Amino acid sequence: MDGLLILAIETATGCGSVALTRGGVAGGRLLAEATLQPEVSHSRRLLGSVQWILEAAALSWQDLDGIGVSLGPGSFTGLRIGMAAAKGLAMAAGLPLVGVGTLDGIALSCAAAETGICCLLDARKQEVYAAFYEPDGCGVPVAAGPPVAIRPRRLLESLQAPLLVAGPGVAVHGELFRQHPLARVLPAALALPRAAHIGLLCAERLARGELLDPAVAAPLYVRASEAEVNLKKKNRAQQ
Repeated sequence: MDGLLILAIETATGCGSVALTRGGVAGGRLLAEATLQPEVSHSRRLLGSVQWILEAAALSWQDLDGIGVSLGPGSFTGLRIGMAAAKGLAMAAGLPLVGVGTLDGIALSCAAAETGICCLLDARKQEVYAAFYEPDGCGVPVAAGPPVAIRPRRLLESLQAPLLVAGPGVAVHGELFRQHPLARVLPAALALPRAAHIGLLCAERLARGELLDPAVAAPLYVRASEAEVNLKKKNRAQQ
């Protein structure tokens, strides 16, 4: 596993990234990473950034061991673009495809935490995407359950022990969390989704044989899109 070379794609938020990593979390290395500007569509910059980091690291497609992708939750459009690109690259290059939850990647920013961790992304509609993690002493926080879409106040009502709160969702709802006596808030800029973290975690999954089927792989949306909600409402109204 220490030598697995992963091309990772992270497009779950407005500011995405691509990275080349070698190895897993323990002893792994970041070889190159490029951040996509948030005001420019991922679809316009993504493939160019992939080619740039390969050239910057003096590597070719034949050197890669796998393609890693951030599964979500996050921006529906961003996730679709990232997944489509990852699937296309994996099939074109004949490489295995591996996926990791976006919040799992954020949790890796908090690997040194001694308390529980809650990673947040802004889900809009006055909600956050949230997932809880526990430190395992080995550098990779362990998920306590699947991500959910939840109102911040309801999440805070469930707290029973000290918790480190991290991720871009902090930028939107940070003051609310800072007021809670059990919540310790990590500044949003210190725990952004990063392709580098996705790559390191994907190497671990690739080594265990946990692969995605490029023909059917899909993002982890957690909740239905606005279009799906409106379609269901329309169908109910017509019944």
